[in-house]
Amino acid sequence: METTRIALVQMQAETGKIESNINKIRNFTSSAARQKVDIICFPELCVQGYHREQTPPLAEPVPGKSSLAISRLSREEGVIILAGIAEKSPLNKPYITQLLAFPDGRVEIYRKTHLGRSEMPYFSRGEVLPVFSWEKARLGVQICWDLHFPEVSAILSLKGAEIIFAPHASPTIVGDRRDIWLKYLSARAYDNTVFLAACNLVGGDGTGQSFCGGTMVIDPKGNVLAEDFNGGESMLIADLDSALLNKIRRRESGSMRHSFYLEGRRPELYGDLLINKD
Repeated sequence: METTRIALVQMQAETGKIESNINKIRNFTSSAARQKVDIICFPELCVQGYHREQTPPLAEPVPGKSSLAISRLSREEGVIILAGIAEKSPLNKPYITQLLAFPDGRVEIYRKTHLGRSEMPYFSRGEVLPVFSWEKARLGVQICWDLHFPEVSAILSLKGAEIIFAPHASPTIVGDRRDIWLKYLSARAYDNTVFLAACNLVGGDGTGQSFCGGTMVIDPKGNVLAEDFNGGESMLIADLDSALLNKIRRRESGSMRHSFYLEGRRPELYGDLLINKD
């Protein structure tokens, strides 16, 4: 990994106001480009807004109008853009997708694999855990509920991910994001030797829902590198120093405190994870 500058956006996305939401993505991305950001990440379903009942009819194909606009913006500004979009699916219910648009014109997708119980009637699950290659780092994505499953982070790290982006759409009623994130996001970063970068929708969505916001970057030792919980729209910029991660991943230290713990796994003991006991 090479040292990378990232930006995380807590953004108000009104349900159904696609053009307005994309304009916000454009403005934040232009600001990030002026500040020499390499990668900018926006929250879950920020393109159409997050609403279980109202978002599915707004789903678009990828490629489609919104994804093409975001890809064009990435090429113009020279910034990798991660943006949440409801993607049409042949299964009738759309995917909760995080689009990755690269300045060279490449467009990749991650489809949320673990849906909350309340999401299952409205959305389809993704079936793949990809890692995306880029010249400075390898990137993984977990969307909101995905982060509650440690196996996902471990698989992404074993596949080479060095930065895991965690876009959220967590409503105000779930409580303080900072307190909750520190309970498990730090563990995901520490156990898997990855940078963990989380962002959330913020404010009202125009339908009566409200999202509590928050951005946080955690280093490979589980320490908070940067954070912003101001309760309004904002962009958090952080420089991810690759030195510590590289020292651990390349076995450059003999100290056990710099262990890459995944190397010590014993998969032959973990068969119970594959057994559904319900």
